Amino acid sequence: QVQLVESGGGSVQAGESLTLSCTASGSVLRMAWFRQAPGKGREFVAAIDWLGGGKTYYGESVKGRFSVSGANARNALGLQMNSLKPEDAAVYYCAASIQLAPARGEYDYWGQGIQVTVSS
Repeated sequence: QVQLVESGGGSVQAGESLTLSCTASGSVLRMAWFRQAPGKGREFVAAIDWLGGGKTYYGESVKGRFSVSGANARNALGLQMNSLKPEDAAVYYCAASIQLAPARGEYDYWGQGIQVTVSS
């Protein structure tokens, strides 16, 4: 069982930046960030695939604004969010997997979620 702890959420103005962090209790193969806004489905934000050499993946809506960075120990993932927009407001969830699967695939472990609020 892998436990995930998220930190770094909060409230910012549009155009500002925010960094989220997620720490896993053990090494994993993939980690990702998803988000869910009120009344909407879960959306893929970004991921890192350590089995794939640390390759990173991004959702279309955040490309060029968000970036992920993973720890060499394969147990932590940061999400740097720049040029935030009101539509980025959501609960952000960290996810991790020890299974062989695509970076946007299923994840075994989930964090509790952390709120990000962006005011216009």
